[in-house]
Amino acid sequence: MSVRKPRSTRAGRVTMQDVARRVGVSAITVSRALRTPDKVAEALRLRIARVCQELGYVPNHAASALASARSQTIVALIPSLSNVVFVDIITGIKDVLDRQGYHMLIGVTGYSPDEEEALLRKYLQHSPDGLILTGIDHHPGVWDLLRAQQIPTVHTIETLPGGDDMSVGFSQFDSGYAAGNHLVEQGRRRIGIVGAQLDPRSLRRCEGARQALRDAGCYDPALEIMTPEKSSISLGASLLEDLRTRHPDCDAVFFCNDDLAQGAVFQCGRLGVRVPEQMAIIGFHDLAGTAWTTPPLSTIATPRYEIGATAATLLMRHLAGDMVAERHVDLGFTLVRRETS
Repeated sequence: MSVRKPRSTRAGRVTMQDVARRVGVSAITVSRALRTPDKVAEALRLRIARVCQELGYVPNHAASALASARSQTIVALIPSLSNVVFVDIITGIKDVLDRQGYHMLIGVTGYSPDEEEALLRKYLQHSPDGLILTGIDHHPGVWDLLRAQQIPTVHTIETLPGGDDMSVGFSQFDSGYAAGNHLVEQGRRRIGIVGAQLDPRSLRRCEGARQALRDAGCYDPALEIMTPEKSSISLGASLLEDLRTRHPDCDAVFFCNDDLAQGAVFQCGRLGVRVPEQMAIIGFHDLAGTAWTTPPLSTIATPRYEIGATAATLLMRHLAGDMVAERHVDLGFTLVRRETS
């Protein structure tokens, strides 16, 4: 009678022990070099990396997570990958996580609270060590999950008033107020407000600009255009023309995003509207290209990369067991005065 041999579904797979034997070190040293490379001498780390490549070794993160109760994974949920605002934040997160040997799972919510909750439920199955979420306006189900799972979480772009979670960002309301107040200080009185996408953060910065105009006694709701359409240069050009057609006396506009404001500057050039003599324009975020419109666009600069890097740093410190005294970090914003205002 033949005896069946134990069957392995991973027969011939290169192991960490194989790498350790080839390098002449312990498996623990190999693990440390792969997970926390900054804690291993560079020459040894490079030798281990070379042997891993030669042998075709791929770390088994599932086994590592079981052994250490850590997945070395952080989940980051953002509204869009086509919006450079969130790309900059993700870049800041990634740079910090890479140095700490952590990996990132990125989920794109499409600005949908329901999709955010669905993605969070899905990614929690991977047992992430921490979460980085966008904004503070989450579906009740998301807050329920966060309370139930007790996973370290950082909210970005805005700051929470308190609570157990951490947050990094700036005041959307105050930054919008600064933009509106800047136009008032330039002597403008017929000031428009243009908002698109209408996510909670855009709405708050528009409300800030609105309040600045109210305080100056020059707010006119007829000079507002609010649309749920996706923010873009072409939309900004179209909305500027609509506003000028209906209200030719409008002498300034705050746009909730730079791409809208860029489109408005381009359209003013096509229509023969002199900027800033006839029309002052200010945008938001100081995106790439904003300083290169003709004339250069005034805007509110936001620290997007720093938000991502700071959020990831807070999370890493928390996971390392460090005391995080400042759990809610306001990085502020900058009013950038250029030639359109």
